[in-house]
Amino acid sequence: MTERLKIKLSIADRVYPLTIDPAQEEGLRKAAKNIEQLAKQFEQNYAVRDKQDVLAMCALQFASKIEQRGIEKQEDNQEVTERLQALEALVTSKLSTL
Repeated sequence: MTERLKIKLSIADRVYPLTIDPAQEEGLRKAAKNIEQLAKQFEQNYAVRDKQDVLAMCALQFASKIEQRGIEKQEDNQEVTERLQALEALVTSKLSTL
């Protein structure tokens, strides 16, 4: 049986107790720290008083980054596919002339 770790993360002035795999700890702590930093930026740059609004803005920011990476990866994959098809066509044409 895998050992589980109990940790507490503080996000937006609330403490969240979690039971996790030890391998997840670093990622979760970094994520909580990033959320806290972004929340502070939103609070400083915008007159936002409601923590729920700040957290919603953080969620939107992080989700949009993930979506944008997915779009960019899809575009990269399409470009690679097109280059491979062109290379395959070139090789095929050269082989057919032998």
